[in-house]
Amino acid sequence: MRQTAPADRTADGRTDGETSGETSGENDGENVFGLITPEDWFRIPLLPEERRAASVSALVKRQFAGVDDQPVLRRQAEEQLLGAAEAGVEQGGVVLYLSFLEAAGIPLSASLLISRIHQRFDSLDAVSALRDKGEAALVRLPAAGRAARRRRSERTRESRRLGTEFADTIVEYFVPVPDRDEVLMLTFSTPLEPIADSMVELFDAVAATLRWQKTTQPTQATRTTQATQATQATQEPRGQQG
Repeated sequence: MRQTAPADRTADGRTDGETSGETSGENDGENVFGLITPEDWFRIPLLPEERRAASVSALVKRQFAGVDDQPVLRRQAEEQLLGAAEAGVEQGGVVLYLSFLEAAGIPLSASLLISRIHQRFDSLDAVSALRDKGEAALVRLPAAGRAARRRRSERTRESRRLGTEFADTIVEYFVPVPDRDEVLMLTFSTPLEPIADSMVELFDAVAATLRWQKTTQPTQATRTTQATQATQATQEPRGQQG
């Protein structure tokens, strides 16, 4: 398993969009979530668009490493991944995980879309609304607390396009964001209906690792120090020409 820590950052020093919202004041922090996922789940931050495109490009490069004679397949793969990522953005997604796990040489296809819903969480209302489609229940996550969970099956547009006889198995978690009228939605999905129960066990295990951490906004003194250091770094004397 690979840990995605609340403070996990990319090379440019920014978080991957895993925040519940904007900070409310200079001394207030924001609720940042973290998860522990399998090592072969690739993480794609969805916002902004440039980071989304860069992550997809990195994934395609990894998947086609050492393969230089399949430009058409490579381009198709990149277009398909970008399409999936853009669809996630349309659903309010902030992070998309794609599984590249294998068992006995068989790909264990799965995805996890993390989205934000800007409305107040009421556990009873949530379960009542979810029961019209699928199995819904109240649950309690070890670190994140109360949540609503729904499991359902759906014949997606992609499965119909591919002509597969199986329906996708979908597990959704609705988790209230601390101190905000907002809900974090975890949408797990797999097309592997014959082993759906085993995949659902994995999804539940990942969801159980969700936790929150309150980040602290830098004080004015800290920001001033950081700005001074950045200025000094850009004003380093250049070496003399020989």
